Amino acid sequence: MFFKLVLVVVLLYSAYCGFLFFMQRHVLFPRFMIETPPFQTQKDSGIEKSFIDNDSGKTEVWYIPPVSGSAGNPAPAVIFAHGNGELIDFWPDELRAFTKLGVGVLLVEYPGYGRSEGTPSQRSIADAFVCAYDFLVAKKGVDSSRVIFVGRSIGGGAVCALAEKRPSAAIILMSAFTSIRSFSSKYLVPGLLMRDPFDNLKVIASYEGPVLVIHGKNDEIIPFSHGVALSKAARKATMVAYDCGHNDCPPDSVLFWEDINTFLKKAGIL
Repeated sequence: MFFKLVLVVVLLYSAYCGFLFFMQRHVLFPRFMIETPPFQTQKDSGIEKSFIDNDSGKTEVWYIPPVSGSAGNPAPAVIFAHGNGELIDFWPDELRAFTKLGVGVLLVEYPGYGRSEGTPSQRSIADAFVCAYDFLVAKKGVDSSRVIFVGRSIGGGAVCALAEKRPSAAIILMSAFTSIRSFSSKYLVPGLLMRDPFDNLKVIASYEGPVLVIHGKNDEIIPFSHGVALSKAARKATMVAYDCGHNDCPPDSVLFWEDINTFLKKAGIL
C-alpha cells in the first residue's frame, strides 16, 4: 500500500508539473485577456507607427520623436518594454515626459500582443526587440551611442534579453524580477521547467553600463527583494525605492521623472 501511495503521489505530481509546463505561457503572457483598441493613425499625436519584420512575422512599433533638446543634432532614444498585462497603446501619454527631456521613445509590442503577429516567448520577444533596435538606430536623428533600455515588470526581461545582443548606454528596470525561475519554488516545481527563464540577474551582473533599478517596497507581485538583488548585482547601480506596490508604481509621477532626469544626467546621456 505504501508503494502504491508513493506511485500515486509521483504520478499526480508529474501530471501537475506537466500541466504547468504547458500552461505557463498563458499565465506569463495573458495576451488574450487584453482588449486591443482599434488601430488609429493618430497623425496629430506625433506618433510614427510602423510594422517591422522578424521571425515571428510583423511586430508593431511606435516611435515618438523628442520635442526639445536636440537642436538638430542626433538625440538619445529609449526602447521601452511594457508589462505582461499591457499594450503599447497604454503608454504614450506617460512616456512623452522622455520626449520633453530631448529623448525619443520607441515602444515595441510583444509578438502575439495587440496587432503584432506571432506567439510570445523569451526567444520571440528577444528577436522582435533586436529587430526593433536595428530599426531605431537606423533612424535619422537618433544617436546610436545613447540608446537606453527601459523595461517594466516582464519588460525588464525583454530589455535584458536585448542587452545580451545589442549595446546600450544604460538600462532602467522598473518593478523587475531577478528571473522567472526564482518563482518556481512558489509553485513547487523545479526551475528547469520554466520555459522562458529571463535571467535578468545574470545579464545585469555582466552589464558594464549604468543601471537604474526602481521598485516598490510593497510590491505584492515581484517582491522588493528582487529589486535589491538586481541593484547589488549591477556594477554601476542606482536604486530608487518607492512606497508603493506593483501596479501603482511609481506613486508620484513628478518625483519619478525627476529621478529619471537625475540618472540620465549622471550617466552622461543628457
